[in-house]
Amino acid sequence: MNSLDLGNLPEAQFCFPSVNNSCLRKERPMLITSTYTMYVFIICSIVMTMLGNMAVIISIAQFKQLHSPTNFLTLSMATTDLLVSCVVMPFSMIRSIDSCWYFGDLFCKVHSSCDIMLCTTSIFHLCFISVDRYYAVCDPLHYVTKITMPIIEIFLLISWTVPMFLACGRIFSGLNIIGVEDFIASTDCTGLCVLIFNKLWGVLAPVISFFIPGTVMVGIYIHIFTVARKHAKQIGTGPRTKQADSETRMKVTSKTESKAAKTLSIVMGVFVVCWLPFFVLPIIDPFIDFTTPEDLSNVFLWLAYSNSTFNAIIYGMFYPWFRKALRIIVTGKIFWPDSSTLNLFLGH
Repeated sequence: MNSLDLGNLPEAQFCFPSVNNSCLRKERPMLITSTYTMYVFIICSIVMTMLGNMAVIISIAQFKQLHSPTNFLTLSMATTDLLVSCVVMPFSMIRSIDSCWYFGDLFCKVHSSCDIMLCTTSIFHLCFISVDRYYAVCDPLHYVTKITMPIIEIFLLISWTVPMFLACGRIFSGLNIIGVEDFIASTDCTGLCVLIFNKLWGVLAPVISFFIPGTVMVGIYIHIFTVARKHAKQIGTGPRTKQADSETRMKVTSKTESKAAKTLSIVMGVFVVCWLPFFVLPIIDPFIDFTTPEDLSNVFLWLAYSNSTFNAIIYGMFYPWFRKALRIIVTGKIFWPDSSTLNLFLGH
């Protein structure tokens, strides 16, 4: 009876018209115009995300001055954001606009796993970057011995493998849907790809992937700001000595490290603003019988994806070396002989 009623509506369209159990496509006012507008807007966001993060990756990989432990973490995080724009966002775009999944059940699980994995990988990267900044600002004398390339390799290994096991194990084992099978069966239709968490995993997943590492990052950056402010006051009020050059170098170092810490804190802050609504939703949704409006879920989802775009924009705004590297790339100077040895910090 429901199928007959829907069929009588002239606006009703199905994801798979030839399939009896097909999901219903999203009905929108001024369907064609609004659909095209949404596609154009999201495609522009995807392209910006791709280009911005590719620029970060090329800059750090190409220029030898940027081959530092911190920047290798940054390069890996930019790779994560690039993968989000290439692997996750295009398929999510179609699903969000049409409310249809055209790519099969298996790829639905693969896509959901990649989505969760890359999200958690980004958070782990930011957490380890905050650890790197902690030693750079709070314990600079031991920074070189504490943050070595083997340590960075361990950070990268954890950042990629742990999220992969968590995401793939959770989705393909079906742990996230234990106890809600009846609800899934009642809403199941061909063309549906929705990630549903039961009450247990609705709480555990955000806590493991977001709230614990996020709390660690906030604590570290608060401590970094406290130490940086204390150092700035000591340098500003300390007595002048004959070692003026040494004091000047200390001031420059303190200013540089403080600016780097603030910039990375902005990256983290934007990340929290972008992802917090998305992680709150799976906690609440199981307790309200999964009644969250689809459009609201999509808004939170794309706000989360936008973090992958903002990261590259933030680097462009706050890092002079990135702006200079970008000019070299855009003007084609990157193809010059020995371009990898160009000085990106001259004049800064």
